[in-house]
Amino acid sequence: MSVARAVEALLIMATDPVPAADLAAQLGVPEHEVVAELEQLTRFYRETERGFELRRVAGGWRLATAPDLAEVLEAAVVAETRARLSQAALETLAVIAYLQPVTRGRVSGVRGVGVDGVVRTLLAHGLITEAGEEPNGAMTFATTSLFLQKLGLDSLDELPDLAPLLPDAVALEAELRAASGIEEQHD
Repeated sequence: MSVARAVEALLIMATDPVPAADLAAQLGVPEHEVVAELEQLTRFYRETERGFELRRVAGGWRLATAPDLAEVLEAAVVAETRARLSQAALETLAVIAYLQPVTRGRVSGVRGVGVDGVVRTLLAHGLITEAGEEPNGAMTFATTSLFLQKLGLDSLDELPDLAPLLPDAVALEAELRAASGIEEQHD
């Protein structure tokens, strides 16, 4: 049995990213051997300019379409995703991603509007999850592995820095920290 072929077959079948340790266990081979094959496959797909690539995302490995084909896929995939999430949902998701774990009250404070319905939608889509409770009983929310998958990220550390996108981000965060105690008490 070729480890590379078996890894490909398992990844094609997988619906979620698969950690190298899981692949190794399924194939009964050492993890380092699977990692070496994954890295070799990644290089091979890139060098042969396939329509897909092997990516490390959300703590595992998965096959994904090549980024340079985004325009080809946009009508079928991206437009459908955008249609499912409103602008309010995307904004709320961004606030949660950058400030997590965060309470509903704090998200409302940042957005300046109530977010109860939007939070329910994001929970239903599996993009956020309940992350625990504040001492005052307010539920906190955080993004999920599915969120990372949809953005093609391996971890939240790969989110772009807000400073260049929002010049007042540092001042805004300081203001939010100062106001968070007051706003979170209203949850």
